[in-house]
Amino acid sequence: MADSGWGGEAILRCRRLTDRDKQSCPYTSPMTAIPRYAVFGHPVAHSLSPRLHALFAEQAGVAMEYGAIDAAPGEFANAVRAFFEHGGRGANVTLPHKAAAFALADVHTQAARRLGVANVLTLLPDGRVEAGSNDGAGMLADLRGRFGFDPREREVLLLGAGGAARAAAFALLDAGARNLTIANRTPARAQELAAALAAPERVRTAAWDALDRCAAFDLIVNATSAGVQHAALVLPRSRVQVHTFAYDLSYGPAARPFVEWAQAAGCAAAADGLGMLVETAAASFERWHGVRPDTDAVLRELRSMPL
Repeated sequence: MADSGWGGEAILRCRRLTDRDKQSCPYTSPMTAIPRYAVFGHPVAHSLSPRLHALFAEQAGVAMEYGAIDAAPGEFANAVRAFFEHGGRGANVTLPHKAAAFALADVHTQAARRLGVANVLTLLPDGRVEAGSNDGAGMLADLRGRFGFDPREREVLLLGAGGAARAAAFALLDAGARNLTIANRTPARAQELAAALAAPERVRTAAWDALDRCAAFDLIVNATSAGVQHAALVLPRSRVQVHTFAYDLSYGPAARPFVEWAQAAGCAAAADGLGMLVETAAASFERWHGVRPDTDAVLRELRSMPL
């Protein structure tokens, strides 16, 4: 287990913990006066969450530590339990752990129960761990508030069928999208998500290699992990209209291939999900500290920094 130091933007490579590990691992030390928080993912080195929460804490005058923990899928549950057993108060969860985060929690918010995935974990006063989901609400807040895009009565293409796509799909339907088309490299997963949405009159699936035969879309949402994994994302330009808005749930370099494709294809606008990240992080911060940060101010500061 390599450690770059807990405070700020620590990256912890996790494996199954032995008793000896628990004596030395930074997040398994006895609880200190400063509350500890973290983001779990794999990979997670790219995450802006530590920087985000540091900005929120400075803005709100809250004393806290926030790190990043890289846990492989097979070690995620073990790493999370160790984190909470030894001083952790709350955690954000990113790819590929959102379903696993839901599964390991003791209690679930209504939003998380509906989705079956979670992006935020909170240690309750009685020692139980609560799973919540605010991804969908964060996406809508960014789309509406910063870009003036309302999904109501729009034709929407959703790329991907994982945990992030699931949250986006429910949110888009709740927001009144006329029709939602789901495309995934593995068609069975797209069909499973469509079935879970239970709205056959508004939801359909499309084979990835048949997207060029679909009607054009008003909104295209990329919820795949292709950018994070540096994988190619090949899409037909024919599904774009002059008013199409393209939105990637990722941000920074991970979103660049999709955003560049959207710009080349002639979309009216294309954006990454940095604003969504800020909104979801702010909701988590408010859940843990009872203070809602000024998200616009923090987003402006992040945009001025190299990502």
